[in-house]
Amino acid sequence: MSQQTSILADIPFSLLELAPMRQGSTVGETLHNSLQYAKEADRLGFNRFWFAEHHNMPGIASAATSVLIGYIAGNTQRIRVGAGGIMLPNHAPLVVAEQFGTLESLYPGRIDLGLGRAPGSDQITSRALNRDTNRAEQFPEEVSELQTLLGPYNGRHAVRAIPGEGTNVPIWLLGSSLFSAQLAAQRGLPYVFAGHFAPRFLYDAIEIYRRDFKPSQVLDKPYVMLGLPLVAADTDEEAQFLGTTSKQRVLALIRGHELWLKPPVETMDGLWSAQEETYVDNFLGLSVIGGPATIKHRLEMIIKELGVNEFIFTNDLYDLDKRKKALQILMEIKQ
Repeated sequence: MSQQTSILADIPFSLLELAPMRQGSTVGETLHNSLQYAKEADRLGFNRFWFAEHHNMPGIASAATSVLIGYIAGNTQRIRVGAGGIMLPNHAPLVVAEQFGTLESLYPGRIDLGLGRAPGSDQITSRALNRDTNRAEQFPEEVSELQTLLGPYNGRHAVRAIPGEGTNVPIWLLGSSLFSAQLAAQRGLPYVFAGHFAPRFLYDAIEIYRRDFKPSQVLDKPYVMLGLPLVAADTDEEAQFLGTTSKQRVLALIRGHELWLKPPVETMDGLWSAQEETYVDNFLGLSVIGGPATIKHRLEMIIKELGVNEFIFTNDLYDLDKRKKALQILMEIKQ
């Protein structure tokens, strides 16, 4: 085995799922497709399958995150299933502890709890989810509360998570800025950088996390997972073509339009302004796009530059078979 190959061989590959919907598809069809996708990931040896929490976004069906985790975990064998992440300002920590404690009890050793402090929606939707507009400021305290609720009962707390108590569901902190990197470092928790949509603070966030990391009962040294947008295909040309689906969706996002998955197009010319093109390119700035050799080289360069411990990929292609093919390509380049 070559030295280059061994770099990827030791890096776990995981998946972040938004349950993307085609226009005209039902939620049921979409979630069934997500399950088929997860089963293929499980068969191929992917490490985790996480759902991102989003609300009030036509075209994204991953709002009821904990329900979907149970659906996937109950129909797969080995892969870890979790939240990437639960947006904690939208939920009482006790409810999250009960939900994930139940999941861990049903699927022991396979559940992850990633936490974010963004609302995962617009401000109007955020108020519909929680009337307290200052909840995000309480994020550090609520993370501590969750850790206590999921830990062993200490004999003092009047409120206990039943189920949840003693399950010690692994908690991850997710972020696209420096705040969660600092908090994860202080708490000795694993950290996920949301490079799949916000690459701007990548280097600073990872540097701060590693520099300030304090060992804990959970982790003795830093552990970084990096989110990346993936478009893998048999050739670079096909990948560039398939990647226009993601570009069209980001374009819809910045225009405030609905986020249905659209078929790929031969060219984006005429679909966007120069300013919009720049915004979309920045949004997807960490995209890994290409055939097997290109994908492999790009991931190896990221590992050499950043030393990340794990990758978690978004893979929002229009066609389910193409999504599955991308997973096969990823696993083949690890060999």
